[in-house]
Amino acid sequence: MRFGIGQPVTRKEDPRFLTGRGRYVADVDFVRQGHAVFVYSPHAHARIRGIDKSAAERAPGVYGVLTGEDWAADGLGTLEPEAMADDRGVPLGFRSKRSPLV
Repeated sequence: MRFGIGQPVTRKEDPRFLTGRGRYVADVDFVRQGHAVFVYSPHAHARIRGIDKSAAERAPGVYGVLTGEDWAADGLGTLEPEAMADDRGVPLGFRSKRSPLV
């Protein structure tokens, strides 16, 4: 068999996905498993002055509600790569440990 551009690549995982026997992250189910939901402002370039999370915290099945301020105050660190935005939600770019390739 020759290797190179345009040559087929045989992968050992293909048969299980092509026959409906693949396992995905969404298939995993643990006791007291939680899911994260990120909520974004519906208003482009709006300045966020405050977030009232009391109703969300009282909703059944909710383990916790974190705002960006809560996340920083709890010292949870950053998510990599971190999407950077100003206080209006305008994207400033992405910060990553890897240098961009130029």
